[in-house]
Amino acid sequence: MDMKNAGSPGHGRLPDPVTAATAVVDARGIVTGWSTGAQRLLGYASEDVLGRPAAGLLGRGAGSPVDFSSAREEWRGTPPLRHRDGHDVEAEVRAYPSLDREGGAQWIVLATPSRQGPPRPPPRPYEAGASTEEAFAQCHLPVMIYDVELRAVRGSAGAVRALALTERQMRGRRVTDILPPHMCTKVEEGMRRVFDTGRPEQFEVRGRPHPEAHGRYWAVTVSPVRNTAGDVHQVQLIALDITELHLARERLALLNDVSAQVGSTLDVTHTAQEMADLAVGRLADFISVDLSDSLLRGFEPRPSGEGSIGLCRVAQQSVLPGVPESLVQPGDVDYYPASSPPARCLLTGRSSLHSTLDEAIGGWQAVDPERAAKVRSFGIHSIMVVPLRARGITLGVAVLVRHRRRHPFDDDDLLLAQEIAARTAVAVDNARRFTRERTTALALQRSLLPQRIADQDAVEVAHRYLPARSQAGLGGDWFDVIPLSGARVALVVGDVVGHGLRASATMGRLRTAVRTLADVDLPPDELLVHLDDLITRLRTEEGTTADSELDIVTDLIATCLYVVYDPVSRRCTAAAAGHPPPTVVTPDGTAAFVELSAGPPLGMGGLPFEAVEWEVPRGSLLALYTDGLIEAAEHDLDKGMALLLQRLEQPAHSLGAMCDDLVQTLLPAQPSDDVALLLARTRALEPGRVATWDLSSDPAAVAGARGEVSRRLADWGLDEAAFTTELIVSELVTNAIRYGGPPVQLRLIRGTALICEVTDSSSTAPHLRRARMLDEGGRGLMLVAQLADRWGTRHLPGGKAIWAEIGVPDGQP
Repeated sequence: MDMKNAGSPGHGRLPDPVTAATAVVDARGIVTGWSTGAQRLLGYASEDVLGRPAAGLLGRGAGSPVDFSSAREEWRGTPPLRHRDGHDVEAEVRAYPSLDREGGAQWIVLATPSRQGPPRPPPRPYEAGASTEEAFAQCHLPVMIYDVELRAVRGSAGAVRALALTERQMRGRRVTDILPPHMCTKVEEGMRRVFDTGRPEQFEVRGRPHPEAHGRYWAVTVSPVRNTAGDVHQVQLIALDITELHLARERLALLNDVSAQVGSTLDVTHTAQEMADLAVGRLADFISVDLSDSLLRGFEPRPSGEGSIGLCRVAQQSVLPGVPESLVQPGDVDYYPASSPPARCLLTGRSSLHSTLDEAIGGWQAVDPERAAKVRSFGIHSIMVVPLRARGITLGVAVLVRHRRRHPFDDDDLLLAQEIAARTAVAVDNARRFTRERTTALALQRSLLPQRIADQDAVEVAHRYLPARSQAGLGGDWFDVIPLSGARVALVVGDVVGHGLRASATMGRLRTAVRTLADVDLPPDELLVHLDDLITRLRTEEGTTADSELDIVTDLIATCLYVVYDPVSRRCTAAAAGHPPPTVVTPDGTAAFVELSAGPPLGMGGLPFEAVEWEVPRGSLLALYTDGLIEAAEHDLDKGMALLLQRLEQPAHSLGAMCDDLVQTLLPAQPSDDVALLLARTRALEPGRVATWDLSSDPAAVAGARGEVSRRLADWGLDEAAFTTELIVSELVTNAIRYGGPPVQLRLIRGTALICEVTDSSSTAPHLRRARMLDEGGRGLMLVAQLADRWGTRHLPGGKAIWAEIGVPDGQP
């Protein structure tokens, strides 16, 4: 606000509270709200000023017009205001920034007259007979004189009017004979202190000055009256009605509390409940907040059809325990007839103020007898219906009710309720938008994680994934279980540093890359080198700038742990890139971390990774996890790792139950980081399920190999698979003898599938090619690819292995 010629009063002094005026001005400087106090101060009725520029209410000498669009903080000043009859009113003005129900900027303006009041007319010539006694008797302010016994000596015309007693009736009576007890005690104690100290006293009291009056707020000043000797022989009491100012301060305090406390979380239901909790008791006796059901799922409300309107009760509060005024509980749907004020409010977006005697409320009660019974039972007499609107969309309806307070709602109360609803609606809409974005992103993130774990013979697995509960709750944690050749399995966990959609998308790309590299059967350390190169390229292509408010990253960096377990040899090989080490729990229940070099995180570029190999007893438990499981606000990393070992050593009836125990024990109710947890119980293939033959380089060995395979399949009861297996063995052994080098070895593994492996010393991998019609060779691998479920090549330190998986008929042992 720009008031070039306006002075600024001291910040510590309140304006004179004789008459308080409240107005609302939008960012264009147009008056949109006008209180009864403003009408009393300037003489304009609300219909005379609403829609007019506020600058037209400034008096002479006010300088440049008020610029309501430029200021962003509280403003104070003393510009002269123009009364309707033309004279200037000197006033102290305070303007407070606010939001309208559409979320737009506006100002709440509070004005009180300056102490000097309006310009006085020229003094009249002295009239004979005028005296100070007559001036005192005619004083419009409530002024009383009390003697040392605290009995009334004199009373002004204002006191006569306020107390509804004549001056003769007041004389000789104490305050306790006139005012209610709670007011008397404070007033008489103040008068006694003035008699004792000789210093004036100021305090506020609340009450009714006589039984027929309404409760008011009074600013009381008690001053000493001294005789010629300087002794205090009487006290003067002046009472100013500050009800309007007190109510204005209460409204501003409530608005400040709403701004500070409503919307503390990005949760639609919690935000609405915060509004109800703050406003009950301070504005209304009962409040209900109903929203469109689609808002709870993050979507904008749809236009309502004809007939009754159903809204979801998301919040309610009452001055009575248990909220007995309500017909429904939070989470239930409340239905409003099409002609009811809430239904009209939702359709039109306009608020309304009602008495229970109004025709609109009467018609509502006629078609809703259950609600009518509540109105009669609790003595409800005044109702406000206010829309929750944000960005031009009506999100729901708030109904405010009075039954304990005797005074009905007035226009100022409606204006305050609209302000509260407007601020709440913005917070609710922010929560809705966040809910929608987070739900969408979580669906994307979960779609990138494994939907089901593939069947394999090496391990029994259980897993858990928990997204963070923070605003940027999306993360880049992931896990995977990848079947490998030779009945082996790869266990993977990883974590992309940061949160947001970018982290989730990067996680999906890394998981896909890991699966691709795993199919090539790269060793763990070599696989991490390729992942490191991939992230380095991604960072170069994408840069490090966050794409949205939900993307919180400083750079593209990830950690990963890659473990390969072989159920035939019962050996594990693992490598890590900046990731916490895996935990092994042996069958006797002892848990320990694997001594594994952590290695640099992925994305550092050009640094080596180290693989570690160890033997795992049958039935051991492998635990892979991300750092979110062991790092929390409640404990540091070392304590988290100690807790993990402690809980892993506790017996559990299943891996799933152990996962749940770890999550509940190590994590807070609202984890601040994503968590991926993968538990794997190792299995071992019995020696009788694995057959190995060393073959010579003579092509005649092919026939012998087929015979050995046929006999072993008969022992395993897999006669039906003999023909297919013999063909595949014949082709793979022939290929190894013809194109590979000695030694040549054939291995047959009986698991959920029948695995045939042929190894030789050559590092040259075979590949499929299309044989021409007259070619004598080149069809062997094509035949293997057609007969086997899967096939491939695995590079070994001393050569390669060509393998093929053959499906076992259902029902075979």
